[in-house]
Amino acid sequence: MKSVFSILNPRGHNLNKIHKLNIGIRLSHTAEEKIDIPKRIQRGPTDILRALESTVKTDLTAAHYKYHDDPFLIPMSNVGKRTFAMAQESGRKAAHWVRAQHPELFQHNAADPPIQMFFPKIVYNKDGDISEDNLKAAIKAVLVNDAVEIYKLCKEKGIEISPETMISFLEVLCYNNGDETLPEEFIEERWFRQSTKGKEKKRKTWKDGALAEEIFISINNPDGMAYSALIQGMSKYYQSDRAWQLFQEAQEKGIALNIETYNSLIRVSNFLKENYDLRWTFIVDLLTLAAKAKLKPNLRTLNAVLESLSLMGTSKNTKNLTLQTLSEFKKIGVEPALSSWYYVLNTFCKERGPVSWVLEDILVEIENKEHKIQDLVDTFFFVTAMDVCRNHLHDKELAKRVNKLLHHGSNYDLIGDSFKESIYYRHYFILLCQTEPLDTFMEEIYFKLVPHIYVPEPSVMGEILDSIEINTAIEYVPRIWSDMTIFDHTDREKLMSSILNIMVNNHPEDKPDLVEKFGIIAWDIFTKIENQNEHRTQPVMFTGVMLGNILTLLLQNQDFEKATEIVEKLDSDHQKVVGVPGIKPLEMYLDYCIRENAPSKAIVCIQYCAESGFQEAENMAKRLHSEMTLDETHLEKLSKIVGNFFIEQSLKKNENTT
Repeated sequence: MKSVFSILNPRGHNLNKIHKLNIGIRLSHTAEEKIDIPKRIQRGPTDILRALESTVKTDLTAAHYKYHDDPFLIPMSNVGKRTFAMAQESGRKAAHWVRAQHPELFQHNAADPPIQMFFPKIVYNKDGDISEDNLKAAIKAVLVNDAVEIYKLCKEKGIEISPETMISFLEVLCYNNGDETLPEEFIEERWFRQSTKGKEKKRKTWKDGALAEEIFISINNPDGMAYSALIQGMSKYYQSDRAWQLFQEAQEKGIALNIETYNSLIRVSNFLKENYDLRWTFIVDLLTLAAKAKLKPNLRTLNAVLESLSLMGTSKNTKNLTLQTLSEFKKIGVEPALSSWYYVLNTFCKERGPVSWVLEDILVEIENKEHKIQDLVDTFFFVTAMDVCRNHLHDKELAKRVNKLLHHGSNYDLIGDSFKESIYYRHYFILLCQTEPLDTFMEEIYFKLVPHIYVPEPSVMGEILDSIEINTAIEYVPRIWSDMTIFDHTDREKLMSSILNIMVNNHPEDKPDLVEKFGIIAWDIFTKIENQNEHRTQPVMFTGVMLGNILTLLLQNQDFEKATEIVEKLDSDHQKVVGVPGIKPLEMYLDYCIRENAPSKAIVCIQYCAESGFQEAENMAKRLHSEMTLDETHLEKLSKIVGNFFIEQSLKKNENTT
């Protein structure tokens, strides 16, 4: 039997010598090579997840992660999305309420390390131990109501609070105007509030004589931090006159203020000065004072100046000052952010002003770059830029560049809330629908983004229907009607009439499958309007033209039974139906009555035509009499409708036969 060594070494080589030779070779190579250990790269807790995310493409068919992964539960309309999200938020609030009402149920440690949010809220009262540390913790967590309660308890118990803590407390009160902030976990409500902020008129909301002013007065010889906090708070909530008085008071006392105080006053310059020239002089004076105080302007200074300029009309001087401001700040190393460019767009692209192509110059500066949020107003840039592309320039290529920038890197985080996102895509859809070939628009835009990314509003759907009618692209009608049903657009009379007109005016004779689908859509429209809630504020009213189009589509689909219901609706509810249909669908119905040997239904149609004032009613009656054998009852009804002509003709006919 062969040994193990003989199997491994069939030729009889000396394995020990070979092994020593290999070791020597490795040692010689090791001595020559130099191992460079790379420097340690600091990694964040989510870096691995971000790396994995970058390898996965966006699934355009998937709903937002906040919705349940169930096609029957995913909302498909803007109202439904908001209702769904706010319902989830309501559930979180209910959980908070239970925790606040029954804190004894949440005394156990549910996680290790412990999660602070799982513990019941601390209740502060006279019997508890209160210290300055409690106030510091409440200030750090931005719990305004708790901080106020702790401060009052400390004051009652005579507990001294350090000047530093008092300044921090004053800053929190001024920033929030003494109101409790919305908890961070209520994301949807925060988004909803942000979407309505843009509609609010800027007005004074500062609480005069509130705790913030009391604390400021209680501070002995308030320093620059105290003055800065109060001036910024008053400016933020548009108590501009009082803020300016405090600023002048600080200047007289020689108290140094920070640059943010100057920024806040620049932002309210339009409240302090009425004339455009006075406003600009006021801004220049403030910047001069800041320079004398050796304060370096920052991005918020630039944005404050640009915002004030954007409110100074459409004069050429304002635009020149905007460009000069950008140039001067760039010289001192302050680069504009997306919020800065937003104010530039507001200055150059006024609704009633001359056309400006400044957006093209802006894109040259910012495209193909990943932008980070530096100002809350950064989230207004993309929606404003797309608005400029659509309404100001009507340029689809520029709109595509803006959209490409939005989807570059993590720039989509700057789209803002769901309201801004919806407006952005509204402008994008309408512009491309009007300028792109319809097939390209439907395949590359509509089918990819609808419904999970964007739900078209009725105005957008109307534009799409107009484009379909112009291009006679009736193959898209079934998909559009399906989406209209899902998006709750079936309560829009204009959209219903538009889609009916498209189907009637573009009869697909060579496409029987479309004829059938059109008939189904027509009947669906009829049933939805017929069964709508009568107590609705603005119910959809049947019009004669609408019912005539439905009748036409049903007859084209050879659905005589349902077409009869339409005629009966016209006859029985003619007082409720606005207007009358055209004569053609009624004549088509008469043809089907003759074909189906239904003289009674034909007489109902003729009676409706006569009562509606159609002159063709007599000819329709003659045709029915000539093409069908009518009994005396039918003849009597026809004679009541259009006269005794039919009885006389019937008697002559009987005499001739006898």
